Amino acid sequence: MEYVSAASVPQPRAEAAAPSARGGGRRSLAAALLAGAVGAAVVLMASGQTWAHGQAAVGGGALPLKASGGDITGVPSALAIVGLAALVAVFAVRGPGRVVVSVLLTLSGAGAAVTAWLGVSDSAALDEKAAKASGDAAATITALTHTSWPYVAVAGGVLLLLAGLLALRFGTSWPAMGGRYERDGTPRPRKARTAPDPERPEELWKALDRGEDPTRES
Repeated sequence: MEYVSAASVPQPRAEAAAPSARGGGRRSLAAALLAGAVGAAVVLMASGQTWAHGQAAVGGGALPLKASGGDITGVPSALAIVGLAALVAVFAVRGPGRVVVSVLLTLSGAGAAVTAWLGVSDSAALDEKAAKASGDAAATITALTHTSWPYVAVAGGVLLLLAGLLALRFGTSWPAMGGRYERDGTPRPRKARTAPDPERPEELWKALDRGEDPTRES
C-alpha cells in the first residue's frame, strides 16, 4: 500500500495569495507616494494664494486689502513640509521606526487640513492690516470675503492624511532604501573576487593595492 505524505500536497491557494499580497503592496505604495507628494504640493501652493479680501476705512474712503494663506496661518505650509519629509523617511526606516514616521505623516496631514479649515473664516490678519492702514488700533476690516484657496489647502491636507493612513496600514510590506539589501531585508551575496591575470600587470598592481597576494591561488 502506498502512502502519500501530507507535505507533498500542493497548496495553490497559498501560492496564489503571495503574488496578490505583493501586488497590493505595490499599489498601496504608489498611491501613498502620489497622494503624499501631491497633497504637500497643493498645501504649499494654496498657502501662497489670496485667501481673503476686505476693506479698511481710511480718510473717509475704503482701502481694499487682501491676505494670503501665509498671512492668516503658516501652520498648513509648515505641516506640509513636515509631512513631505516624513513621506521620504518612511522608506528609510523599518520596523517600529516606520510606524512612528507613518503616524507623524498622518498627523501632519490631519493638522494641515484642520488649520486650513479654521482659516476659512479668519479675519485677524486683515483686521491687523486695517489697523495699520488706518492708524487706529481698534479698526477692523469690512466687506470681508474669502476665496476658495483655503478649501484647496484642506484638500491637500486630506491627501497627506490619506498617505499616512496607507503607510500605517500597508507600510510593513513596503521595501526600504538600501542597495545591499533585498526586499526581505537579507544582505545580498557579494560576488567572489577572481584571481588576477598574471599576464596583465595592471591587475597585479590593483591586487597589491588591495593588500592581496597575487601569487596565491584562490
